[in-house]
Amino acid sequence: MLFPYLSPKLKTMEIYLVTTDHLESAIWFWDEADFKVGMNAVPLIAASAGVIILAFILMSNHVHFVILGTYDQVLKFITEYKRHYSHYMACRHGVTRGLKRNAVDIRRVEIDGESMERAIAYVQMNPVVANICLNPYDYPWGTGNSFFNVSSPKGVLVESLSARARYNLFHSRMDVPEGLLLGADGYILPESYVGKKFVEGVFKSPKRMKYFLDSSSKAKRKLEAGESEVPAFKDQAVLPMMQELIRKLFGKGSIKELTTEETAELFRQMHYRLSSNINQMARLSGYSYEQIVCLMESL
Repeated sequence: MLFPYLSPKLKTMEIYLVTTDHLESAIWFWDEADFKVGMNAVPLIAASAGVIILAFILMSNHVHFVILGTYDQVLKFITEYKRHYSHYMACRHGVTRGLKRNAVDIRRVEIDGESMERAIAYVQMNPVVANICLNPYDYPWGTGNSFFNVSSPKGVLVESLSARARYNLFHSRMDVPEGLLLGADGYILPESYVGKKFVEGVFKSPKRMKYFLDSSSKAKRKLEAGESEVPAFKDQAVLPMMQELIRKLFGKGSIKELTTEETAELFRQMHYRLSSNINQMARLSGYSYEQIVCLMESL
């Protein structure tokens, strides 16, 4: 059986699109280590909740999942995922507020028509619309490169690792499903646990999947807005650059040490030097959108 942990009551299962609110003044994932923890938590918690992940994307300040399961199972998955990652954030970054108040939208996707294709395309196109990459296949933190891939995934079976190695990988002692592959980059390959054949069966061909990706609501918004195809800097790249600007421009160690005038100048420099928009500056600095607008207008 492809999904041995799955409840036999398949007829009670439905497709859901799960989306968390965008954090405006914080981010989920600060660097690659954080993304890897987020990636590795997905198959364990999916197995625990009894759901099948069809597609997902981890973005800096929010996440998207398309999931096969009952509503209760899907709610259990995203609740436990937030709890698990909040614990990690507290341990590594000292973030005590966690993600409990990060609101979640769980929306049932109609199986008839093309709703499922559009939901998956919407998720896959997130990093492209965010100007992080040119196409979804280049984004590693999710299922961007999982479908219609002619090469077989290569990795080490997680079940062959020692108990200590598995704990270091997952930051948890939860049961590990069989068949998970650990890739060379240090995280579980989504191809080893997502409903790859199911999704490919829905789209039928690579060409048809590309059509939905190109015509998704996010792709249309990007085209209509006339946005550049040149990728912007990711939050994880801008953060050390921001810290370097603080050191070089003001000779100080953190944004908390800056005067009001220096903070305003920092945001101006981030905008012109790094092409940061106000939302990104808010996520990385802890200042609200309104505060940054007021500071920049004061110059």
